[in-house]
Amino acid sequence: MIIDCHGHYTTAPGELQQFRDAQLAVLKDPSLAPYDGKPVISDDQIRASLENAQLKLQRQRGTDLTIFSPRASAMAHHIGDETVSLRWSRVCNDLINRVCALYPDNFVGVCQLPQSPGVPAANSAAELERCVNELGFVGCNLNPDPSGGHWTAPPLTDRHWYPIYEKMVELDVPAMVHVSASCNPCFHATGAHYINADTTAFMQFITSDLFKDFPTLKFVIPHGGGAVPYHWGRYRGLAQDMKRPPLPELVLNNVFFDTCAYHLPGIELLFKVIPVDNILFGSEMVGAVRGIDPETGQYFDDTKRYIDALPLTPEDRNKVFAGNACKVYPRLGAKLAGRA
Repeated sequence: MIIDCHGHYTTAPGELQQFRDAQLAVLKDPSLAPYDGKPVISDDQIRASLENAQLKLQRQRGTDLTIFSPRASAMAHHIGDETVSLRWSRVCNDLINRVCALYPDNFVGVCQLPQSPGVPAANSAAELERCVNELGFVGCNLNPDPSGGHWTAPPLTDRHWYPIYEKMVELDVPAMVHVSASCNPCFHATGAHYINADTTAFMQFITSDLFKDFPTLKFVIPHGGGAVPYHWGRYRGLAQDMKRPPLPELVLNNVFFDTCAYHLPGIELLFKVIPVDNILFGSEMVGAVRGIDPETGQYFDDTKRYIDALPLTPEDRNKVFAGNACKVYPRLGAKLAGRA
């Protein structure tokens, strides 16, 4: 089995955006009551949105199951208040649940959290619990910067985040560290803000004792780890200068990386630097980069091709394509064991 740990519903029917537009239009007139409508989307519309996109590419590229979440750039936690964020998150998560119900062999859900700038992280715990216990989701996306590029939230290692970590540990689910849209013109969302967040999260982890407080807490840092593999020596040296433990001991029991690096040299470096036990196959399709690489004639985000080109043992290949995902997402492993 080949499990893609990083997929977003970027092709959702237009009615979802219409709901969002109506929700946000109310924000322009404070005298109006919060928008409480619901998007009307049929099962056939959901099927049509997937059959010529994610499902088609799964078949073409030889992948089996995608860990699927709402569109990351549309989370936009910086827009509106906590009530707006909660309603938007519930609508998005419920739509993911419908996708998983229609295609249980192709998708398993990961939820968007109803984060909002300045709001306690504890307030997101109830939606996480609902998605895991009621909808059968296997993880969440955690935005370290709900402000949308202004970085007003405390570091991920601050006790501000502990209530959500406690709920993650209780439910035995990991979080993918994933920012959303950038409202800061200095940071292009997918080209800079995403990579900045991946790198920033890792640096925060190595400067704290978070994993002493939560030894079973697990994070996936996406997009190939941002700058982390390229600057591994820098992080090793910084940890040494700060009298921290070696990086394998300090973070690699808890922090994992996906393969959303869109060229073979990047994947080769990732596998050279990061232990294979800490790498999960991911493509983010249909996601940030959708075009064809003129140098190869293949899609940039067809990351399976890059891994296929590596001289991995069958055991290591199985770890990357399936085993590590089942380890990091224990509820996914249980689901698959139940099917077997």
